Amino acid sequence: MTDTEEAQSATTTSATSIATPTDKDAAKICVLLNATGNVPIIKKRTWTVDPNKTVSWIQKFIHKFLKLDANEQIFLYVNQTFAPAPDQIIKNLYECHGTNGKLVLYYCKNQAWG
Repeated sequence: MTDTEEAQSATTTSATSIATPTDKDAAKICVLLNATGNVPIIKKRTWTVDPNKTVSWIQKFIHKFLKLDANEQIFLYVNQTFAPAPDQIIKNLYECHGTNGKLVLYYCKNQAWG
């Protein structure tokens, strides 16, 4: 092999290793969080979540991220239609209600739908 062929092959292998996602990232589910009602808006709307996490884990995450008082509640809704059970696993919700490679969740402080 010549020097240019070696450089090209090295560039190709490094580019493919960067472009391919790791197994850890591939196993995560993309969740889109949309604010509804009088709740503060989270500027970063798209998050990757471990598929084995529960809905209550996401509720606690949002509660902590927004620094809400202990007496304030967070309600989650899937696609503006229904409130999933707190023990529901994210993977199951994504398989049944995921659209365009994302699970769309709406969060609010008051009951909005369902």
